[in-house]
This record gives sequence, structure tokens and C-alpha cells, in this order.
Amino acid sequence: MTTTTTTVEPPAQAVAKDAHWRAKMARLRARSLPERTVSICDDDAATAAVSDAQMQLARARAAARTAAAGQGVDDTEVDAFTEAHPQVVIARSVLSTAEQALADATVQLTFRALPRPAWEALLRQHAPTEEQADRGQEYNVLTFPAALIAASHVERDDTGAEVEGMTVEDAQALLDEWSDGDAKVLFTAALAINQTLRVDLGKG
Repeated sequence: MTTTTTTVEPPAQAVAKDAHWRAKMARLRARSLPERTVSICDDDAATAAVSDAQMQLARARAAARTAAAGQGVDDTEVDAFTEAHPQVVIARSVLSTAEQALADATVQLTFRALPRPAWEALLRQHAPTEEQADRGQEYNVLTFPAALIAASHVERDDTGAEVEGMTVEDAQALLDEWSDGDAKVLFTAALAINQTLRVDLGKG
């Protein structure tokens, strides 16, 4: 007795739907976790120099546009005339130098949201004390901030590759040594990025 096996092909429409969903799922899984960068600069003179240079550039451009109008420059060539004006060129150079000096005086800290399991594990590891829980706090306010800052911190070298970053001890030292306001900014940056919403629920 010969047994005949019949292969049933799935409907083409079902195959298309499956491929469509797999492509969408791949995009969803490929989403990067949100990041936020905090810039820290104690050089007030460098900050002021950039502001002054920006104002000087704005004035130089305004003067160049006035000169263009006085010389009858065609409207289509005003922008090019303005940017090529000697005073504007000088002002742009001064601004570029000031911005570079500010960048050199600035330290940047980047924080990236934790995957949900890691976030929940960190909360469990730093659960509030009974007294803190009675006050409605969701975590141990003495240990969680430094742990979150260290866990969320991302450090990259000059090539953009991720390297070892802040430790819990580093984070705690900053929280202890900085002013209350600056310490709150540091913790808030790490906390906020972990609570950032990037999903639009749309209109029901």
C-alpha cells in the first residue's frame, strides 16, 4: 500500500501578513534605549564669551544686510553677500573659537535608560525602608540615587566606543560633594531618562 503525502501550502495572504509582522517586530526590537546628556561647566567666562560672540555675529549680519541694501545687492544674493562680509567672517571665527573654548571647559555625562528588567531589579535591590515606605517613597533614598546614576551612565571614548564609566562609589562621591542643587540635577537626569515616554498611545 502506497501512502501519498499531500503538502498544503499556506495561503499567500497569510504568508504576506506573517512577513509584514516579522518586519515590524524586527523594527520594534531594534529600537535603541533613550539617552540624555547633561553638560557641566564651571567656567562662567567661557559661557559669557559665547553669548557675547553670538550677539556680535548677529550685529555683524544685521550691518551686512544694511550694507547690501545700500549697495543694491539683488535679493537672491543677500545671504551670500552677508556671510562673505569681512565683519561677519571675523565674527563667525570669534564665535567658533569661543564655542571651542566652552566645549573644552565642559564635561558631559550621558545617561541611557535601563531595560525594564534591570530597572525593576534595581528598585528591588534598593527597596525603601519601612519608614520610607510609610512616607510613600518607592526606593531607598539613601542608596538608590547613586546606584541608578552609575547603572544608567554611559561613557564613550573618542571613537564612540563604550568604555567603563561611573561606579556607584563615583556617583555617591559626586552626590556627597556637590551642592544640593547640582546633586539633584545629576540624579534627576538619570531618573528622568528611565521614565521618558516615547510611545504615543494615540487617540482612542
